[in-house]
Amino acid sequence: MSTSFDVAIVGAGIHGAGIAQAAAAAGHSVLLIEQAEVASGSSSRSSKLIHGGLRYLETGQFALVRESLRERTLMLRLAPELVRLQRFYIPVYAQTRRRPWQLRLGLSLYALLGSLRPESRFGTVPRREWDDLDGLDTTGLQAVFWYHDGQTDDRALTRAVVRSAEQLGAQMLCPARFDAATLEDDGVVMRYTRGAQAEECRARVLINAAGPWAELIARRIEPAIEVPALECVQGAHIVLEPYLRRGIYYLESPRDGRAVFVMPWKGQMLVGTTENRFHGDPAHVHASHAEIHYLLGVLKHYFPRWRTFGEQDVFASFAGLRVLPSGPGHAFHRSRETQLITDRREHPRVLSVYGGKLTTWRAVSQRALQRVASSLPKRAALARTDELQLRSQD
Repeated sequence: MSTSFDVAIVGAGIHGAGIAQAAAAAGHSVLLIEQAEVASGSSSRSSKLIHGGLRYLETGQFALVRESLRERTLMLRLAPELVRLQRFYIPVYAQTRRRPWQLRLGLSLYALLGSLRPESRFGTVPRREWDDLDGLDTTGLQAVFWYHDGQTDDRALTRAVVRSAEQLGAQMLCPARFDAATLEDDGVVMRYTRGAQAEECRARVLINAAGPWAELIARRIEPAIEVPALECVQGAHIVLEPYLRRGIYYLESPRDGRAVFVMPWKGQMLVGTTENRFHGDPAHVHASHAEIHYLLGVLKHYFPRWRTFGEQDVFASFAGLRVLPSGPGHAFHRSRETQLITDRREHPRVLSVYGGKLTTWRAVSQRALQRVASSLPKRAALARTDELQLRSQD
């Protein structure tokens, strides 16, 4: 294997995979290393949605929603085996915080930001069909809105992107643990351990795409580089045996008003997510008893037939971490925009990826590559990432 690359990437989550694909498609030599396995962290513990982020309209993140909807359309075309449209239902009760006129306005803006494509259509479910909504409580129900967004297998999608990168010439080492890196005038020397063997390579650019480990990776680079104020927020999900026939339910937690999805998932039902600050080793993140109780409470509030459910009925649970800018108040109000931080403005040697959404992985990867383009040699492009088909082999 070569010991010199244009781009070396740490972390084979969706962003590391996407940047490997983008760099390889641009003709660059690429090394991707991963300490465990592809999508072993947050990229297999998401809410499994390729969506615009309807709720982000409330916090004014219009550019993010527009980009997400554009990428959703692209993924539906490039990865039809992996990304599928699902119908979402939003029930409105007398006590629901968002009134019908607000939801209609929000969905209209959502459709407009989605360029009024066919998948942007929305409407209301006729009252005569309410009893067919998987047992949704109709007591005090005032309206049920429907719209469409995408659902995916996040692990399978990430693996498909890695395979695409490898087909374009990227080299993958897994498992391989990043140990340290030293900055030089024209690049980086990266040291890592594969098996029991300590190895090193040179790269013109090092991409730190380690997700919740990204801050740790950044602090192992010498001389020291900028690390922004960050915090990890935990999102938990539970899996139960019942299956939903109609689609995905977008619900408002009766406790605090935050969004919780109840959705069909591989013949079972997935409920999530939460938002709680996390402190500790990202390798040990798990759904807490309090989070499981919270999600069961939302499910039982809206679906009377499952009100006897308890923790013993939870088939499985998992939790992932979002990396967000530090700040006071609730995590909901923090930006979901990806932070791309370089070690220097001109000819950067390191780019760190902090945060971001599963949906926008391809667009973020293109931006990341553009940010470091001045440090890379001119190569003959092999492909365009907005034309590369992604296929499931899981």
